[in-house]
Amino acid sequence: MDRAFTQLVVSERKFLPADFSVTDWETLLPYFEELKNRTIATPDDLTLWLENVSEVEAVISEDACWRQIRMTCDTANKDLEAAFTYFCMEIEPKMKPYGFELNKKLLACPFTKDLDTNQYFPYLRGVENASQIYRDANVPLQADMSLLAQQYGVISGAMSVEINGKEYTLQQAAKFLQSPDRELRENVFGKVAARRLQDKDELNTLFDKLLALRQQIAVNAGFENYRDYKFRELGRFDYTVDDCFAFHQAVKENIVPLQAMLVKHRQQRLGVDVMRPWDGDAEPAGTEPLRPFTNGTELAEKTMEVFNRLSPYFNGCLQTMRDMNRLDLESRMGKAPGGYNCPLAETGVPFIFMNAAGTMGDVITMMHEGGHAVHSFLSHPLKLSAFKEYPMEIAELASMSMELFSMEHWDVFFTNSAELRRSQLEEMERVITVLPWIATIDKYQHWIYTNPGHTTEQREAAWLTILGEFSTGITDWSGYETYRKNFWQKQLHLFEVPFYYIEYGIAQLGAIAMWRQYRNNKEQALENYMNALSLGYTKTLKELYATAGIRFDFSPAYIQELANFVKPVLEEMGVH
Repeated sequence: MDRAFTQLVVSERKFLPADFSVTDWETLLPYFEELKNRTIATPDDLTLWLENVSEVEAVISEDACWRQIRMTCDTANKDLEAAFTYFCMEIEPKMKPYGFELNKKLLACPFTKDLDTNQYFPYLRGVENASQIYRDANVPLQADMSLLAQQYGVISGAMSVEINGKEYTLQQAAKFLQSPDRELRENVFGKVAARRLQDKDELNTLFDKLLALRQQIAVNAGFENYRDYKFRELGRFDYTVDDCFAFHQAVKENIVPLQAMLVKHRQQRLGVDVMRPWDGDAEPAGTEPLRPFTNGTELAEKTMEVFNRLSPYFNGCLQTMRDMNRLDLESRMGKAPGGYNCPLAETGVPFIFMNAAGTMGDVITMMHEGGHAVHSFLSHPLKLSAFKEYPMEIAELASMSMELFSMEHWDVFFTNSAELRRSQLEEMERVITVLPWIATIDKYQHWIYTNPGHTTEQREAAWLTILGEFSTGITDWSGYETYRKNFWQKQLHLFEVPFYYIEYGIAQLGAIAMWRQYRNNKEQALENYMNALSLGYTKTLKELYATAGIRFDFSPAYIQELANFVKPVLEEMGVH
């Protein structure tokens, strides 16, 4: 199965000058004008025009990504923030009307109908959809929205707590919640909660501003609410609002009971009468938290070894990224929260950003982002940039499947077999626990955006009701009711990428199905995985999942089937 890793070769530019870089709109404008006004007289003309458009998109995308990467790596640097802001306010809004004109030109071209539907169908469907919902009036609103959304990272990046006389980011502080010292855990949890609540009003004000902008964008485009607009903008052609509601119900019925098994199992291991919020990641006294690595360099090296065992191709991807300084893994003050893999459209070698603090969760994040990186490499040879702009339902399948594929090789991090089993159980806990959380966040977003104009109090009440639906009810939150009411504020997706979250749930189910396939036939599963990712977005989601050897399905019956596969796996791990 192993395909050899070959170093990506950056294609020579055929339209923009080789030394061209994005500085301001005035230098870009002539190229957009030329593309808009060019005569397309033959099918070959159309092919060349599409390639030229793709080249411009790739160059601009890579420049914009670097601005965001640099800013998230150092949120305190005002020059980096200004460079990103300049792009959002002075370049991107001026590009969007030209993007609309180029889409219209493509749709009106008589040769477009002759393009190979085996490759172009999803792209052309997306172009038509984007043209239908585009409004000039929304361009400045979307620019404002991008800027406002970035403020979440600035606010969150400045959050820190003092523990034992030393300052820690909230990401770094999380490792103390794994400590066997329950008093320490409670103390740290309380400090983190208090620190988050310091900014709750500022975050509510920010969120209200974002909601108003989003609702106006929807109304401008002819939609009653932002939920319905966003479904169209995200190109959710393969499932509906009702499918999302069915997913919520199926998770409640089939996954929450598995989560309850896991919580009770931890409660038994801890030997506590009542589970409290600071007990969820803890180990019993005498059991030290897993320490899989000590720094970012070690994390990268061990991950490359794990990837090499799966496929030398996967290892080649990470080695290339390391050699090109496209890994920023360790948490530090002033760094934005979270983690991501950022594809870089022209050079093809992505960038992994994360906030590693030495925990098992960091290993899982690295496997996850590494899966995204492999996807970036596999799809990069596709001819057009648009073919590589795949939806999150397949992007997250790439990352979540990699987590589960890699588990059997985590002895690279743990030579002790008991620690290895603990790490694998921790991953299974994450896989199961994340599904009810995804259902919670997704159902909450449906409420938020179909109830425009709601108050902060109504939002808190709706959150608590929905959170309660997907909770096991085992953990006692008394004394932290105010924090729990505002717990949604820690989910950056709500601020930065609205309505993008159920994709994780769909992909997590797909990843469980991929893992089931992997356990039956490793070689075939990895071959199917790489074949699917190599297609980018040249096939529909259902076709991509079929290429991967699984179903694009999140019906109650299918979720029950996957839950029935997972339950005995948990029992094998000692969870009853």
